Amino acid sequence: MHTNSATYNDAWQNCLSQLKAQTSAEEFAKWFLPIVPLEFNGTTLRLRVPNKNFVDQIENNYIGVLRPLIAESFGQQTRLCYAVPKSEIPSIASESNVTSTSHSFNTQTDSAIIRNPFVIPGLKKIIIDPQLNSCYTFATFIEGECNRLVRSAGMAVAVNPGNNTPFNPLYIYGDSGLGKTHVAQAIGNEIRQRYPELQVLYVAMNKFQAQYQTATVNKEVPDFIHYYQAVDVLILDDIQELSGKPGTQNAFFNIFNHLQMSGKQLVLISDKPPVELKDIDERLLTRFKWGLSAKILIPDFQTKIKIIKAKAARLNAEIPDDVVTYLAENISANIREIEGAISSLVANTSFMGRKITISLAKEILKVYVSLYQKEITIDHIIEVVCEHMSIDRERLNSSERTREVAIARQLAMYLAKQHTKSPLTAIGNAIGGRNHATVLHSCKTISNLMETDKAFRRQVEEIEKLVSA
Repeated sequence: MHTNSATYNDAWQNCLSQLKAQTSAEEFAKWFLPIVPLEFNGTTLRLRVPNKNFVDQIENNYIGVLRPLIAESFGQQTRLCYAVPKSEIPSIASESNVTSTSHSFNTQTDSAIIRNPFVIPGLKKIIIDPQLNSCYTFATFIEGECNRLVRSAGMAVAVNPGNNTPFNPLYIYGDSGLGKTHVAQAIGNEIRQRYPELQVLYVAMNKFQAQYQTATVNKEVPDFIHYYQAVDVLILDDIQELSGKPGTQNAFFNIFNHLQMSGKQLVLISDKPPVELKDIDERLLTRFKWGLSAKILIPDFQTKIKIIKAKAARLNAEIPDDVVTYLAENISANIREIEGAISSLVANTSFMGRKITISLAKEILKVYVSLYQKEITIDHIIEVVCEHMSIDRERLNSSERTREVAIARQLAMYLAKQHTKSPLTAIGNAIGGRNHATVLHSCKTISNLMETDKAFRRQVEEIEKLVSA
């Protein structure tokens, strides 16, 4: 407990040194250097300020930063009392030279006093539209190995938001279309359900940037910052778009600091981990790493099966198991593509009266999504041909001219020409060191045999399926 003048002055200087690191040089010089500590009686710290405007500025803009510093230096139960010269408060009748405004550090800053350019002036309490989609919940988020860490961390934040968990900020990253926005909004919706008194806000970085630009033009940047400082849970999407925008970064730095120091929750969404972000202030990158960085991975086969079935159930569609399996095996790893393909299947059955089959699924996938294209190599073709025709690789590549070996060799060359982009010379070199003329002759021979021998044609088609599998 600090009771003598030297001790509480030292404690106040310690607060100032930390404030200097968390505010701009201009802010520190303007609002904190003029403050003089008058006394500390063990429970109340009295600070002399030049005028009433200082009280408003500190309470409105800096109390979230100042509160934990004073609590640390003077004690958790410390109350703050401002001493304002009488001449600055004409409406107060008093013979004393100063008057006092008291603030308890056990209570949250009243959001009603924070200036907010986005609501009608005069309202006693700010009501912020959370900008959340009610469909994005944990109940509709399909969990799998690919996203279990993100979902678990997100639920932990939703149950106990703020500095009560080590996940502040929670930084979620991964490729496009994997469900980052879904889980982020699920966090917001869950918090609103559990803690309806908290102000939750989801905003995309492009909108945040546009608001900042408008505030800059209108000279309302402080109001812009105050608005976001009133939020209890800030969910900011596409954080990578901060890159190369120093003005917006500085504004967000002030918002981040205030919310973090006030025990408010931040959830940041990006397509890159913090270490891969470019042209972003190092002091912001350091803060991004304070909490937990969790990656959403590409969905595995079983997760895609669950996603397909869940989407079909929401659309009241019955998709046969073989079609479900085909979709999971052939759709590239993007949840948006999965949902788009299913919606297209359902539309074709509803509006066109078509039955959901693998043939229809193939037709849909060609138009709406990217299929996995397995790269077929010459080596893979040789392996399939040798195994199917029971010939070892050494015989295939040898100079042996028996019909059995010659046909296998010619078939391998034919399939390599059909299924790879390799030049004829590369195909010949890979299969017994033949030249390009031999490859052309082999392709012609196999084509002729397929036209005249149906059994051979079926054999070739069967091998082609194995090559493409």
